[in-house]
Amino acid sequence: MARRVSPCLLALLAPLTIAALSGCSFPAKPQRPAWRTQAENACLAEKLAPLSAYVQIATELDGPGICGLTKPFKVTALQGGAVAFNATATLDCSMVAELEAWLADIVQPAAQARFGQSVAQINSMGSYACRGMNSQRGARLSEHSFGNALDIGGFVLADGREISILRDWTRGDEQSKDFLAEVHEGACRHFSTVLSPGSNMFHYNHIHVDLALHGRDGARHVCEPAPRDVAPAPREEPLVARRSVDDDDADADEAPPRAAFDREAFGGREDFRVTTAPLPPIRR
Repeated sequence: MARRVSPCLLALLAPLTIAALSGCSFPAKPQRPAWRTQAENACLAEKLAPLSAYVQIATELDGPGICGLTKPFKVTALQGGAVAFNATATLDCSMVAELEAWLADIVQPAAQARFGQSVAQINSMGSYACRGMNSQRGARLSEHSFGNALDIGGFVLADGREISILRDWTRGDEQSKDFLAEVHEGACRHFSTVLSPGSNMFHYNHIHVDLALHGRDGARHVCEPAPRDVAPAPREEPLVARRSVDDDDADADEAPPRAAFDREAFGGREDFRVTTAPLPPIRR
């Protein structure tokens, strides 16, 4: 029995002319949700992520499928170069702007309070990558597929000390654990999705942050595990130099305070006077 050949297949085998292809339909390339491009354009128009030697716009990433970004940012450092990345991150404009705000509002103040120094590096474990959630085949596309997410494995302080999510989240000293708890809680106020150790088996060694649109209006946020309360950072009392009245190095020429001449300081008594009695006559 002769097998029927599709007219459209015949048209492809024939010379590609408009006449040959008329009447045939081909699947259109899937399009990214419109809100993603709108968010990119709005961020760029408002210049929320200023370009610098450390933040540069690269060529468009288009596909496979709906993966990609219209205006990808290549980021080697944030805060004007003060906070480096261990590897170049590919992010969208909104993520760059929110990471800058999170560093300024949460991360750096917490580091100064806990360690007396700033964070100098973010150890990234992944930015843009066209893949399913949690790298699972067949899963819904991750926000990483749109440069709208960052995985953070830890931080490096200005003196070179590393604060590791894997090591310090539960087994670090109290200041390290509380620092990570503070940056987690602060991230939940800056990003729409925050997944840290304890959220699921896939995030045992990093903090995932993204700006996904949850719900139709984007009002729903995901923050797992629930932030925990931490004790305030200990404050060091300033050292006050005290000098004894018996100090040999006391300045004898130092002028007495004004109150020494103020009669009000002595209850307003008129009879308080500094006098010099006349010397007795010298008898020869």
